Amino acid sequence: MRLVLGIESSCDETAAAVIEDGCRIRSNLIASQIDIHRPFGGVVPELASRQHLASIGEVVSQALRKAEIELNDIDAIAVTYGPGLVGALLVGVCYAKSIAYALKKPIIGVNHLEGHIYSVVFDNPPINYPALAMVVSGGHTSIYLVLEPEHYKLIGHTRDDAAGEAFDKVAKLLGLGYPGGPVIDRLAKTGNADAAKLTFTIPHIAEAPYDFSFSGLKTAVLRYVKEKNLQPLEPGQEPTEAIRDLSASFQQAVVRTLTSKLVKAAKAFHPKTLILAGGVACNSLLRATLEQEAEKLQIPLHYPSPILTTDNGAMIAAAGYPKLLRGERAKLDLTATASLKLHNVDIQELQKGKPRYRLS
Repeated sequence: MRLVLGIESSCDETAAAVIEDGCRIRSNLIASQIDIHRPFGGVVPELASRQHLASIGEVVSQALRKAEIELNDIDAIAVTYGPGLVGALLVGVCYAKSIAYALKKPIIGVNHLEGHIYSVVFDNPPINYPALAMVVSGGHTSIYLVLEPEHYKLIGHTRDDAAGEAFDKVAKLLGLGYPGGPVIDRLAKTGNADAAKLTFTIPHIAEAPYDFSFSGLKTAVLRYVKEKNLQPLEPGQEPTEAIRDLSASFQQAVVRTLTSKLVKAAKAFHPKTLILAGGVACNSLLRATLEQEAEKLQIPLHYPSPILTTDNGAMIAAAGYPKLLRGERAKLDLTATASLKLHNVDIQELQKGKPRYRLS
């Protein structure tokens, strides 16, 4: 039995978890900062860093207590070192390094996006490779071809806003509060997606057919709001029929975009598994739509339980586990890398039948 302590602090959740043998959750604690950032309609990096510093010790202690172990019982510490907010990342990295140094335990640096992909290991059958993974969150909207464990090729990404960011911005425009994704998902269930007649064409980028763009949709929403003279809701005000319809129309457009790109990639790359991960993976319409498309394609779809779609320590520990088995270790000079990439496979070399992996 091997126990990995996972630490995550890339944005606005301070999280720690203890995972046994890479797939059994012994504990998974998350301290959310939503109430702190809600008045600003989005994450304030300086406030996030300060709150991580105030919370991380207690979050790790609670994770250990819930797992019914002592700190010295862990076999390794896995920590997110990028991508994310550099100040927030540094809190988690420095805390993890202090534990590793004091206890002489191995430390493993984990890419936050890889963690999201590994979030599906707890609630689903084993992944059959190659797989296509779509990570959709407030900061990321990307499609990766996962040829085998830990070997990734980025085949599509957003050219502007991430999908979750678009949800937040539209929610702010309509006075719906922060975060925007859950409230728009809720309102859309009572709205008529066809009533708003929101025009949105899925962007076609010839040289990058799997890339996304949400700026046009955001502009279309803004134009519609001005044309219809829709006023943002005041605190405590019940959503109007027009707001509910617009929420449904906007959500439908986002889901249609995400689904079409993943389906197009699946038809091109013939994966054995589809993976949906990240905060927006909790969206009910996106899950239902992708389930239907996956059934048509006859490819199993894996997605995590709701608590594992948000940033969490369990996914970081799970991603660190195979690295621990392989003997990978980070040095104590590990530091935060805000723009860290997850892209280490040269597809052209694979197509020649001569795999060669590179870090980038």
